[in-house]
Amino acid sequence: MKNLMIAITLLICSVSVFAEKFNTEIQPLSGEKWYGAFAAKAWCNTPLKDIRFQPFEANTEKKDLNDNLGNQAAPLLISNMGRYVWSNEPFAFELKDGNLILYSDTEKLDVVLAGKTLRDAYVAAKDKYFPASGKTPNPLMFKMPQYNTWIELGNNQNQKDIIKYADNVLKNGFPTGVFMIDDIWSKDYGTFEFDANTFPDPKGMMDYLHAKNFKVMLWITPFVSPDGKEFRELASKGCLVLKKESKEPALINWWNGYSACLDLTNPKAMDWLKGQLKNLQTKYGVDGFKFDAADFLFYKKGTGQYINEATNTTGEKQAEMYGKLGAEFDFNEFRACWKNGNQPLAQRLQDKGFSWDDLKILVPDMISAGLIGYPFTCPDMIGGGLLSVFEKIDLNTFDQELMIRSAQIQALMPMMQFSVTPWRVLDEKHLAICRETALLHAKMGDYIYELAAKAAQDGEPIVRHLEYSFPNQGFESCNDQYMLGDKYLVAPMVNKGETRNVKLPKGLWIDDLGIKYKGGQTVKMNVPLNRLVYFIRQK
Repeated sequence: MKNLMIAITLLICSVSVFAEKFNTEIQPLSGEKWYGAFAAKAWCNTPLKDIRFQPFEANTEKKDLNDNLGNQAAPLLISNMGRYVWSNEPFAFELKDGNLILYSDTEKLDVVLAGKTLRDAYVAAKDKYFPASGKTPNPLMFKMPQYNTWIELGNNQNQKDIIKYADNVLKNGFPTGVFMIDDIWSKDYGTFEFDANTFPDPKGMMDYLHAKNFKVMLWITPFVSPDGKEFRELASKGCLVLKKESKEPALINWWNGYSACLDLTNPKAMDWLKGQLKNLQTKYGVDGFKFDAADFLFYKKGTGQYINEATNTTGEKQAEMYGKLGAEFDFNEFRACWKNGNQPLAQRLQDKGFSWDDLKILVPDMISAGLIGYPFTCPDMIGGGLLSVFEKIDLNTFDQELMIRSAQIQALMPMMQFSVTPWRVLDEKHLAICRETALLHAKMGDYIYELAAKAAQDGEPIVRHLEYSFPNQGFESCNDQYMLGDKYLVAPMVNKGETRNVKLPKGLWIDDLGIKYKGGQTVKMNVPLNRLVYFIRQK
């Protein structure tokens, strides 16, 4: 363990224990703000007025880490005054008149003073509990845009349209990169073989995509359709999540119906799944996998399903083990995650809607992901990941400005992912601007991967809160600007229009047009649609 942490348990914490539940009340330091716990602020399409950005407000309703909100989560809170709270298990918390109240079923939670700043708190916590692994996901995931077939093909994944999508990437002048084939390419869940009806020549398809300079990932889940031979085989081996009382395989209600589920805490189930994935790589040349459905809520008692007590299969443990499996493949993606901080896992924010309110969530969610130990994160699909939105669009009224601003936010993020095809929804003028954002990401790809490689060594975020980088300069609640590493300050447009204010930290800055600014001031920027505002820090 690195020696950067000052582990001082403050005496101002009062603790009471009732019925094996531990309640801890932490009094605030002057000017203290709290961050962490979740990447997600809200489910997609939540009205902006109901979204609570971080830092958490002085009177925040109780939040429970037994629900990961469909995205990344970690049992960690950190403050801008250098304090942190960590637990090995989920806990709940709320803020009342500034006091932080912690609730745990398993342990007494203490606050640790590690320094004086947000960065001090994060660095101390990660050094002790989730240190850097030394590894990143595959460099291509950072250097080039990604393409996901979900929005265009939905549940009709098929060889013909997948090849057409890939051909159109090249035809429209977009850089090639990672290509993700989404749900569902097999006949049944738990059957790790291409459906011959929709994929007559999967090896030929893979060879074709590789020849076009794509790397290919397949969407998977731990769910198993309850009628096939895989279900019977896995049930006989004890590899499925069981109901608590009957000890029979639980049929879990998820977004695609009712399915059995692999018990990922069982080594036999994990070995079986790993073997299926390795077979796909050997047989077809698949490069990696999109690991979906690590959501805690599928395993909660409220769904009518129960854990397997023999293997301690909770939603949190399922998600944690799923992440450990994913780390064995350098091409991976997770939309939901628990712990596994600073592991070589590519994360993606949960699906957002296509709206200006949803656009405003991207930067704060990305900042939050970094503050709980997930540096290798993609800010959702460009335009959002809701299939229903793009199935029903009217191209005559489609908000092309919003689509461009969404792409610009991703251009200077660790990863950039398209799903709805820009050439379907944009006219030539707007398509050209969108193409430039993809080319900008590719141009910056080497630098972005340098940041990823650095994060793999030091465990620090790639997308950084300005309070993290410039403490005590008034950035505690800044949610529409961020630092990309320690060199670039990025200020994307998150509102409709062509002007915005940018608050610059102290020092000398040069913007994307080459204009110099003295820091410590707020400047009004002219931002036409073809401009993404960023500043280079001068040292």
